[in-house]
Parts: sequence; C-alpha cells; structure tokens
Amino acid sequence: MSASTLQLEIPVVLPHIEDERDQCVGRLTELIAARKGIQQAHIERQNGQALVCLHYDPNLLSLEAVQRLAQRAGAQITDRFHHIHLPIAGMDCSDCVTVIEHGVGRLDGVLTVSVNYAAQSMRVEFDGQKVNQAAIEHRVRSLGYTIPVAGLRSWFQENRELLFSLAAGLLVLLGWAGGGFLGLPGPASLALYLGAYLLGGWDVGRHAFHALRERRFDTDLLMVIAALGAAALGDFAEGGLLLFLFSLGHVLEERALDRARAAVRALADLAPKTALVRRDGKEQELPVESLRLDDVVIVRPGVRIPMDGIILDGNSGVDQSSVTGESLPIDKAPGDNVFASTVNGEGALEVKVTRLAKDSTLARVMKMVEEAQAQKSPTQQIVEKFERVFVPAVLVLTALIIIVPPLFSFPFHDSFLRAMTLLVAASPCALALGTPATILAGVAQAARNGVLVKGGVHLENLGRLKVIAFDKTGTVTHGQPEVTDIVVVPASGWKEADLLSLAAGAESRSAHPLAQAVVRSAQTRGLPVSVMDEVESLTGRGLRAVSNGKTVWIGNQKLMGEAGVPLSPDALDHSQSFQQAGKTLMWVAVNNMLVGLIALADTLRREAAPTMQALKQLGVAHTIMLTGDNARSASAIAAEVGLTEFRADLMPEDKLTIIRDLVKEYGQVAMIGDGVNDAPALANATVGIAMGGAGTDVALETADVALMGDDLSKLPFAVGLGRATRAIIMQNLFISLGVIALLIITSLTGIVSIGIAIIFHEGSTLVVVANALRLLGYQERK
Repeated sequence: MSASTLQLEIPVVLPHIEDERDQCVGRLTELIAARKGIQQAHIERQNGQALVCLHYDPNLLSLEAVQRLAQRAGAQITDRFHHIHLPIAGMDCSDCVTVIEHGVGRLDGVLTVSVNYAAQSMRVEFDGQKVNQAAIEHRVRSLGYTIPVAGLRSWFQENRELLFSLAAGLLVLLGWAGGGFLGLPGPASLALYLGAYLLGGWDVGRHAFHALRERRFDTDLLMVIAALGAAALGDFAEGGLLLFLFSLGHVLEERALDRARAAVRALADLAPKTALVRRDGKEQELPVESLRLDDVVIVRPGVRIPMDGIILDGNSGVDQSSVTGESLPIDKAPGDNVFASTVNGEGALEVKVTRLAKDSTLARVMKMVEEAQAQKSPTQQIVEKFERVFVPAVLVLTALIIIVPPLFSFPFHDSFLRAMTLLVAASPCALALGTPATILAGVAQAARNGVLVKGGVHLENLGRLKVIAFDKTGTVTHGQPEVTDIVVVPASGWKEADLLSLAAGAESRSAHPLAQAVVRSAQTRGLPVSVMDEVESLTGRGLRAVSNGKTVWIGNQKLMGEAGVPLSPDALDHSQSFQQAGKTLMWVAVNNMLVGLIALADTLRREAAPTMQALKQLGVAHTIMLTGDNARSASAIAAEVGLTEFRADLMPEDKLTIIRDLVKEYGQVAMIGDGVNDAPALANATVGIAMGGAGTDVALETADVALMGDDLSKLPFAVGLGRATRAIIMQNLFISLGVIALLIITSLTGIVSIGIAIIFHEGSTLVVVANALRLLGYQERK
C-alpha cells in the first residue's frame, strides 16, 4: 500500500517546544500515530533541524486532513502539558539542588524537574490536569526558598540573608561586650544571643529542616546540630558566632559566584531590545520579539544588530566578538550572514531576518551555556557520591564521640564540645562548591571568548587530551580551492595577467569550485575578465571557448592531447612538481599553442601551523590529520603545518574507524571537523570539536565544543582552559580535603574550638570559590 509523507517543523505543532528531546514530542507522535490512516509518526533530522514526519494513507486522509490532525493533537498536548522556568533565590550550596528536585518532583502531576544551581533557576514540566504553577511555586516556598518578584520586595529578598547575617553578628558582639564589659544582666545577654541564633540560623535552619524532611543529610544540618549542641552546653556565644560566620560565608560565596553568572548574563544583555523595521513602506521601532521572518531591519552605523539575518543592501565591517570571539571586525557585503548582538561598523545595512529572537545564534548559545553549567562533571559526580556517605558517617562518629568517651570517665562536657566542633570541622562545604564553581567559571570564560563548551565533562576532558585528530578540508585548510601558481610558457609571448584574465573569462560561466577560484583570483588582482563569444563544457576534461576568433582550450592534460597541443618538457616538469605538491592543474592553450599552466589547491589556514606549535607546548603529543587525499599530498601538508601524523586515502567511514582505534589506544582523543560530514567521528571521539559554530546548525547540535568564529587558533585556548580547569579542580580538592582532615584531627584532640573551626571552615570555602573565579581571567599564553 502506497503512503504519502508530510513533514512539519516542531514549533508549528508545538509552539513552545524547540527541542525534539522534550517528552511532549514523543507524546505528539504517539497521539498522531494512533489515529486512523496514519501509518507512522516519528522525528527526523534534516540539515540540523528536527521535523515531525507523518506517513499516511492518501486513500483515507488528505494532506489538509493530516495537517489539521497534527495541529489538533499539538493543541491538545499544549493545553495539558506545560513547561515553566522559574528563578529560585536562597540556594546557598549545591545540596539545595537535590532538596528542591526531590521536593517538587514528589508533587502529583510533575513530570520532570531540573534545578540549575549555576543559573539559580528551575525548569519544570507538569500535567496541567493534576497540578498548576501556583502549587509548584508554593512547594518551592515551603522548602525554604523564594521566587523573586519585581520591586522593593525583590531587593529585600536579594539582600535579606546578608542583612540577617550582619544583624546576627552585631547581636553576638553586643551580647559578648555587654556581658563582659558593660555589666549587662545575664538574661539580657542571653536574649541578644538568642536573637543572633534566630537571625543567623534562619536560612540555615529552614534548609536543614526541609532537607531532613526530604530524607537528605547536608552540611546545613551539621551546622544546626553543632549550634544547638553549643546552646545545650550553655555556650551561646560560640553557637551564635558559628551561625553568624556560617551564614556570612554563604552570602560571600554567593556574591562571588554571581561574578561568574554575571559573565554569562552579560552576553544576553548584549542583544538589543528593539529594532528599526521597514513594514508597509514605513520605518518603525518594534520590540525584537515581535519581528517576523523575512522582515527587513535597518541597522544604522555603530549600533548592535538586533537579529540573525542576511544582508540585503550595504557594506560594513561588523564586530562579531560577542558571538565568535574574533578580535577584528569582519567585512560584510550583500549576501553575508550577520548575528544578533554583533556591532555594525561604519556603513548602514538592510538585513532580512532569518531567525526569530528565540532562535538566534546568541539565544541558542545562551541556552547551551546554561545547560552546560547545569551538567555535572565527572569529578563533581564523584564528590557528590562521597558526600552522600561522608555526611551520615560524620553524624555517626559524632554520636560515638558523645557517648563513648564518658563511659571511660572522660568529662561529658568536653566530649560533647569536641563532637560539636567535629560537626563544623567535617562539614564538606568547600568540597561541595570547589568543582561546580570551577566549571561555572570555565564555561563562562569559554563563552566570552567564542568557544561553546556544552558541559563540564567536556571541559575536564579538554584538559586531559594527549591526541587531537584533524579533518583536513575546512579545518586545516580553508575548504575551497585557490589559485596558487601561474606559469607562462616563455615562447608564447603571453603575460601572467593576460593568461589569468583569459582563463577567468572562459570559467566565469561555470559554477565549478575550480572555475570560481580562477574568477576570484582575477577579481582579487583587479584584472578585467575577457569576453567569450562561445563556451562549450567538455565533461571530465575541461572546456573549449572562442574569443576574438581564437579557440581557447582550458582543462587537464588529456584535453591538451585531444586538441593536438604539444607540451614542452619544461611544462611537463612544472606539471610533475605541482602534482607532487598535491595541486590541481589547469592547462591553458590558444588555438594549438600552450600558453601556460594554472595550479590550484585548497590553501592552508594561516593559523594552522601556529596552532599545532601551541598545542605541542600545551602537551598534546599527537596531532593527526585525516584526509581522503593521496598520501603524497597529505604528507606535504602535514610537514608544512607541523602535524605529527597523517592518515590518507580515507573514505568517510574510515575516519570513524580510526577515531575508535585511537580512543582504544590513547583513551582521551579529540576530533575537530566542520560538523557536517564529520558528525559520526565527532560523536565517537572523547571530545568532538566543530569549526564554525556561529553559522552551522549541525556544528552546534553534534559537537561537544564549537569554535564559534571558525577560527582554528581558538583551539589552544580551549585546550589550555581545560588544562587550567582541571588544575584548579585538583587544587580545590586538595585545599578542601586538607582543611577537613586537619580540622577533624585538631577537633578530636581538643586543640581548636568551634569558633576557630568555623573560621577555617568558611575560610577554606571562600578560598576555593575565589580560586575557581581565577578562570574568568584566563587568557592563552602567547
């Protein structure tokens, strides 16, 4: 039975869904597939875009009926299943993520919940027939967190923890000074200390209570128990000091991490909020969200381009550093692509909108950076597993220290005090924050420099690389042929400029890449293009043209033989030399006389050789080029660029096999390509790196890392940043574990008090966060 096919873009049937991985897409295909006349419903990717593909029986359903069916199914799902993004305030450590996800996820009707500690936000998918947004927000607040709102309340929410902490510190100071120096009655000092307990322990206590209710043990719980233990011993001053310093430490950590978050938010702030649009013959200022595809936007000199689009009219230099990291403006002309948030130079431009605001390159990069910061690196996952065992173990050890020593006549007061000090000493705050803070800063710094890293795991893996495989075409080379040499036969009497002008005139009517390279070369040199009276293409050999009554032959050596053109020994020597260098030849003859040779090749990127040298200095021991070219040509390129190895005469599937073999041999292997035909190899490498992410949808989708500016020289920066990230993660682990070990030993032996322990504890946490933020200033060593 024959079937017809209809393909629809996902946003057409599910307006609020952009990612085919969303569960609503699966619900849509299941719902449509169950309808009579639909044979199959599935998702298919074409040119990097996900489409809903419907196969239907045309005898039962018309095309219009299938479209209506799909739209009704999409409306049905959209009405029932909802997706919301909520900002969350009050998350003071990574433990909060688990508490919120567990608490909100238990609501009946909540399908998925994902909390991004780095971005301080939560994404929830829920069934609107069972639960609503108000109930979800209520659950968040019941867990001790807030959802910021505009106005004065927002400012208070943003600064409340700092105000409470400072007030607690002031009350501790007044209680200590009043009782020790001012003769304040004992009950008055006690009231001040209790006030410090209330203010300093407000957020800590709420978080600990909700974590415990969700059957989670975290560092806040350890601190609350320690403070209550100090109160039980009558040491209200030390307990108040503990809560003051702990809450103040949280505030300072949060303010420090905001520096890294601000680095990414600053990218989003670059995009203009309005655009000057020409509609119905009028120019009007409109919000960018209201722009439609194919709208014409007027971009004045010196202003930011509001949308992704194609230039219709005008020439200008465009500063693309906000998207691609390129330091110099790029000359743009009609037909060139431009990106939202980039800065127009000296010329006015008319730009046709090709992507809506939510689909712009900058918007997609922001979304991917946010997702990357939410992903946990391998080290972070190991640390979290350790914490899940370590915190309960500390509680058990604390109980044993309280109970066992007094059984052997050790003073209960001292034993209890040491146990409370141990709770502070063993609290793994620095351990929990060290890795995510580093990943947050590293991903942010990469994005600021035109390198999109799509997860902490990829950033860490960049730092482990010893082997990088390079696709040749479009990566080591520019990916398009250029004229490299012109040889004129001396006896012909022709000049080099005349030869190139003649060849450009004959090739100007052809769209073949070699023909266009000849035309570009003539245009670059400002040469006139000869007029041809007649041009005839000779498949597989070249072409024959007529100019001013003369017959022109341009093509390979075989064509010269067919035309009866004699080839001199000198010309044949030149031919052999060019071919050994891997170049393609065009023989040019007029009538029956050879006048010259034009050699063409896919030229090397200027930055290729310095990049290989920089990678070698970073410790990348093997740089391997993969190409379908012959071994002779590949060897010449590898030697010129400074690659350590090459693999030639490869079919596309051979690259995949080689990458798998390299992974088996070396473990950590990166593959860098243009993100189109290299997708399988990119996917199977430890780290897949795509060139030209700013203009290639496929690159953004398939690769783990995208060099947004199509700039190979960004690769050493990315690898160096990965190395620096791993180094700082290791430093933070050493600092945090070292301080914990030292404090545990000194607390058990009674050398340090609770006050000293909390100072060292919070100090180590601030040190690891500050150490992580050094990545925001990372620059490649020159």
